[in-house]
Amino acid sequence: MEVKNISKQSGNVQISLAVIEKVSKLAALEIEGVKDVSVGSTGVKGIFAKTNLPKSVEVNMYDGVADITLNIVVKYGFKLSTVCKAVQQAVKYNVQSMVNVTVSKVNIIVSGVEAV
Repeated sequence: MEVKNISKQSGNVQISLAVIEKVSKLAALEIEGVKDVSVGSTGVKGIFAKTNLPKSVEVNMYDGVADITLNIVVKYGFKLSTVCKAVQQAVKYNVQSMVNVTVSKVNIIVSGVEAV
């Protein structure tokens, strides 16, 4: 498990990248129009394939700065660009304020559209 170290005067704090992924996912799910944070439908063949399935949220750290990629499913009837922009802003704000990690960019992949 990869962690990010934060040095404080009272000691060190280690934050797992899984925590940043979870905060990102929860922030995205709060946005109106987001049905799910997932890679979408893989079908029966995809479920049983022996290949690595892509992660719904991926965090890469470069010199202490996070680069976050989310795969989302948008509810039918919502404007994709509006939903994506709101997700980007929410994820960046929540990660920076809750985890105290600078976010350089939030990449959004719309992996599906589902009826409400």
